[in-house]
Amino acid sequence: MKKKLFNILVIVLCCFVLIELLIKKSLIYSSITYALNIWVKNLIPALFPFFVISDILINYNITMYIPKSIKSFFKCLWGISDNMLTIFFLSIISGFPSNARNTRILYDKGVIDLDEANHIIIFSHFSNPIFILTTVGFFFFGNEKVGIIILISHYLSNFILGCFFRKTFKHSNINEINYLVVGNFGSIFVNAIKKGIETILLICGIITIFLMLSSIFTNLFDFNIYNSMLVKGIFEITIGIEQLSKLPINMVYKAVIASCFLAFGGLSVHMQVISQIVDTDIKYHYFLIGRIWQMIISGLITYFICLFLFPI
Repeated sequence: MKKKLFNILVIVLCCFVLIELLIKKSLIYSSITYALNIWVKNLIPALFPFFVISDILINYNITMYIPKSIKSFFKCLWGISDNMLTIFFLSIISGFPSNARNTRILYDKGVIDLDEANHIIIFSHFSNPIFILTTVGFFFFGNEKVGIIILISHYLSNFILGCFFRKTFKHSNINEINYLVVGNFGSIFVNAIKKGIETILLICGIITIFLMLSSIFTNLFDFNIYNSMLVKGIFEITIGIEQLSKLPINMVYKAVIASCFLAFGGLSVHMQVISQIVDTDIKYHYFLIGRIWQMIISGLITYFICLFLFPI
């Protein structure tokens, strides 16, 4: 019965969107154009090279080359394995949804088990640092300090989450699996590019759909500029933060809200993560729990930094 009701709901929503597509062609055209501009100008430069590089590093088993002292420290701090640490470090460099992507890759290889996959997906959600410092800090807010503060709070919130959830999972095998490099560099490089293209195209499609849906939703209910900003930020963080930057409110509150948006990720990022872990036993609800907690922690850290340590 629940499945039937869900199917009916999906059909009704799809029919509604189709009607909106026919009635509000100019609104849909502008939202799709904007989504493609974001994809080309911001996401491809910020994400695609890192997808390729991280895939190569995983294939060459970068875990083996991380100094033992670093691995021992984070094992003690977060109770994680060396291969989980690899996912964490690559997620910092690449940005979401690489955490889910890399988790899926190592899980499929049998390098990490299910508990490890569910564990690391909670606190490895990072926005690309280039996106935070340039797109958010410089282009949207016109204030480099804001980008730095948001980046610090974004990182610290994940570190704190790692401490909170260190004893939530009991890993069945903490001993490391040192897998061998399969294939020559040429084949690994080409396959990394193919996977990167596939992922970046998937991200483009998801962002386009969610930007279109947010435009339809905000136009339908005729929200004011504040509610419209919140709705758009929940659907897709880039357009939400851009609209936030234009609001006549204190910069401190703008930084806090932007931190919350980035920590939650928006429904667009959640769908990107789901697309990476689909057809596996990795549980999405662990990712969702992590985002709710990170949103709270990141917002508080940003507020206190802005108020006491690094006024803007």
